[in-house]
Amino acid sequence: MPEAYIVDALRTPTGRRKGGLAQIHAADLGGHVLRALVERNAIPDDDYDDVIFGCVDTIGPLAGDIARTAWLAAGLSQAVPGTTIDRQCGSSQQAVHFAAQAVMSGTQDVVVAGGVQTMTQIPISSAMTAAEPLGFTDPFSGSEGWVRRYGATPPSQFRSAQMIAERWNLSRQALEAYAMESHRRALRAVERGYFRREIVPLAGVEHDETPRHTSLEKMAELESLFGCDRVTAAVSSQTCDAASAVLIVSEAALKRYNLTPRARIQHMSVRADDPVWMLTAPIPATEYALKRAGMRLEDIDRVEINEAFASVVMAWLQETGYPHAQTNVNGGAIALGHPLGATGTRLLCSLLHELERSGGRYGLQTMCEGGGQANVTIIERL
Repeated sequence: MPEAYIVDALRTPTGRRKGGLAQIHAADLGGHVLRALVERNAIPDDDYDDVIFGCVDTIGPLAGDIARTAWLAAGLSQAVPGTTIDRQCGSSQQAVHFAAQAVMSGTQDVVVAGGVQTMTQIPISSAMTAAEPLGFTDPFSGSEGWVRRYGATPPSQFRSAQMIAERWNLSRQALEAYAMESHRRALRAVERGYFRREIVPLAGVEHDETPRHTSLEKMAELESLFGCDRVTAAVSSQTCDAASAVLIVSEAALKRYNLTPRARIQHMSVRADDPVWMLTAPIPATEYALKRAGMRLEDIDRVEINEAFASVVMAWLQETGYPHAQTNVNGGAIALGHPLGATGTRLLCSLLHELERSGGRYGLQTMCEGGGQANVTIIERL
């Protein structure tokens, strides 16, 4: 079967809410990484086959196919199309899968997968509440089939995080200790310059703004969220503004443009679990992916699993037995932020660079997604 190769991966810094990237239009934020990707690689912009961007809450500046708009705002070829996809938090990881599948099918040779989210300007769940004036309070209520199967209470990520903490016996103190370690790892990575190669500075922001110098004492003072006594802002991912992109090409493109591949996509799959539990799917999705790939977790040198909430990753670690020391080694979304549609390729970008830094061979990425879904991508560093 034809292979799909990663030639480049980059991202903006994660801008904290109301921070240094807060006023940048989504098209310019996404366009920044696209322009940098084209400038860094010897492929004429006319020769790109497609731009696939993940994005959630696609209203306002995020509406109208932001993948296409960002490419054009970057001043790049009008001949290149773009498409925007929504698999909730896994949108840009799914963009990677679609890009790789296009390359492996032989129908395309040069595809950008990425994502963008401006969460300061367009708050989380804006698309779900945008139709309230039309009488729709959420995407689920009013569906006879949905209510008959899952009940009248709409799914809640916060309730799911609480349910996971209860099922896996994770105390608030344990969750806070995990969150504290995420910040510690991220601050260390920034201090040591681990992210320098993957970040393209923008608007005077050169480093991730989101990691915090905090303490367990400060975390303990926070109020719980939505009546979930183990879930606070401290143990949840941060909203932020960011964009990220990965260049995926075929073997023919490697030869045509004299490119050096940095990694090969070893495996990609997506599975799902109960949508009310919502955030548990990375557990069965990881088992499924390893079986399909003919691999064991012992083969994996680094894992990036999105820290939507501390309980998500801690439950995954319990179930798989994988070492925390090799998981989210430079911090996760609790410290680095979760820019929804951009997070998938942000994680892949950081995973690739960490494999190169550490000399590891295989990296696995997974994340929980709305609807109880989870993508898994395994890459091999070359």
